[in-house]
Amino acid sequence: MLLLLAITAPTALAFGFGGAMAARSRIWPIAWFGKGYIAIVRGVPDIAFFLFFVIALDQLFEAIRHKIKCPDWDQAIWQGNDFVVCQAAKLPLGNDPQWMHETYGFFLAVLTFAIVFGAFAANVLFGAMRAVPHAQLETAAAYGFSRRQTFWRILVPQMWVYALPGLSNLWMVLTKATPLLFLLGVEDIVYWARELGGTANPRFTDYPHGDWRMWYFLGLMVFYLGLTRISEIYLERLMQRLTHGQATTGGEAQRKAA
Repeated sequence: MLLLLAITAPTALAFGFGGAMAARSRIWPIAWFGKGYIAIVRGVPDIAFFLFFVIALDQLFEAIRHKIKCPDWDQAIWQGNDFVVCQAAKLPLGNDPQWMHETYGFFLAVLTFAIVFGAFAANVLFGAMRAVPHAQLETAAAYGFSRRQTFWRILVPQMWVYALPGLSNLWMVLTKATPLLFLLGVEDIVYWARELGGTANPRFTDYPHGDWRMWYFLGLMVFYLGLTRISEIYLERLMQRLTHGQATTGGEAQRKAA
């Protein structure tokens, strides 16, 4: 679970930053794509996307490999409700070791989480970019800054103070959404708590015991509460650092305290 968070959080933030940049683009097809990505993903239940993207991405990768590895294939890939590719295009191959199957499933899970939560991050960052005072951007232009320089030197450094509250909430939601990994075929800590705490599990017949699931789930509750509290402390300190010297309520409070 922690590995998923460590990989998914920056990946989703990268998707979000790209989506926000696209949404504020002056080129209308790019802006349409960015705003459409944000609106569609935010408007559909997460579980539907978690189930859809895994199948769609898996078939997309196999279809690309099929075109490359089996150019002489004369049958249709989609045959009614069946998706048929040559054996060389399968991901992973049937004779690959188990760890490759698990790694591939984990990769699809990370990519799916990043696409879904990246849309929410894009919405937060898009709003934060619009919250930066426009007078600062005009001042940069008056000093001869190009649009690229204004974006990277003025807009991006200042937007984080406006984006952090929304990103903090998104981090909490992402933390609590990790049990959805079970839907993607990845065994997370909630899955193991249920399996280890159960009484009739053929995978753990060497360790017979009663129904301990309540205690395992109680431990999980304490773990998630502890992780949430640590996150709150870190994010609060990060917020104080970002607001230092800024023309915001937090920055004004720091100046008065000093």
